[in-house]
Amino acid sequence: MTSSPSLPQTPVLKGRGAAENPANRFERLSYVEEGVEEGVEEKVEEPGDDADAGVPPAPLTPTVYLRDPTRTALATNNSPDIQFDTSLNPYRGCEHGCAYCYARPTHEFLGFSSGLDFETRILVKEDAPELLRRELSSKRWKPQVVGMSGVTDPYQPIERRLGITRRCLRVFADFRNPVQIITKNALVVRDIDLLSELAGHDAVSVAVSITTLDPGLHRSMEPRASHPEQRLRAIAALAEAGVPVGVMAAPIIPGLTDHELPEILARARAAGAGFAGHIVLRLPGNVKELFSAWLDRHHPDRKQKVLNRLRALRGGKLDDPRFGTRMKGSGVYADQIHGLFDLAYRRAGFCPAASAPSLSTAAFRTPGDAQLQLF
Repeated sequence: MTSSPSLPQTPVLKGRGAAENPANRFERLSYVEEGVEEGVEEKVEEPGDDADAGVPPAPLTPTVYLRDPTRTALATNNSPDIQFDTSLNPYRGCEHGCAYCYARPTHEFLGFSSGLDFETRILVKEDAPELLRRELSSKRWKPQVVGMSGVTDPYQPIERRLGITRRCLRVFADFRNPVQIITKNALVVRDIDLLSELAGHDAVSVAVSITTLDPGLHRSMEPRASHPEQRLRAIAALAEAGVPVGVMAAPIIPGLTDHELPEILARARAAGAGFAGHIVLRLPGNVKELFSAWLDRHHPDRKQKVLNRLRALRGGKLDDPRFGTRMKGSGVYADQIHGLFDLAYRRAGFCPAASAPSLSTAAFRTPGDAQLQLF
């Protein structure tokens, strides 16, 4: 049997998913932290402070926010596994600290570690709204669906104070350019006004990600993401406002959360979700070691079961990066997971043909041109 990856045993860090900083693949790279924004530090939440946002108390390990010098807002990808070709990420790194996050290795391109650095060294694209407006105004821009974010959550805790995602949504609404949002933070309801405006032009959909309904598992695995019940309330609020909203049961962790699929879909549908999707856990790069270490700390009795089932999904490995299979896995156990999803989907009452709505570019406009038409 293939031995499981391991990192030195480390204690649990309050409010953090990782407790280690494994070596960067690109060891020659380094990042000089002279761009730290003075005065921008996450405050310690008091009991009842903005409870509707679903943000738990700040962790003891401090978070540092750095200015991102990127001079473009939009990024492109050629992955056939993703529904959009263009995305916008207001932040790089994510303080939600999900132990399983597939995006962790992207932090290594910035000279950081995919471990604790990923959730404590957050790059902030302060100029993203202005850059986005410039790019959508360009004659080279072809109206298309933009994914927000695709890499890290656009509604992570610091968004409550900086509002970069909201300002970007204001730009999308001005241009009526369609946007797909995926988040695991109930803060998304703050922007119902802009989302409703976009919905009036068939230009928005929101997928709320729910991995588990177990409060204890949520606290250890997704320490700074909104409580699952708050996410369900966010689905209800968005649905009531007429914003197309669904649930993403992701990632499904075999041997740990797969049994929750029926309840997640049933609860989301009862809350008003109009569509649903699912993704099987994948562990690229150092995430294999980080997730294994997390299992050691929190579920040592289930570690081998979880890892062995992952290997059954990935041809004997813990990760298979090939397009077409990386989101779904393959083999008998993968077929069982997808079959369980299909059955739970129907029993929950989702329309058999329901999927994320097709968004329209028909209403796209350049705001300046629209104003000239008034004369």
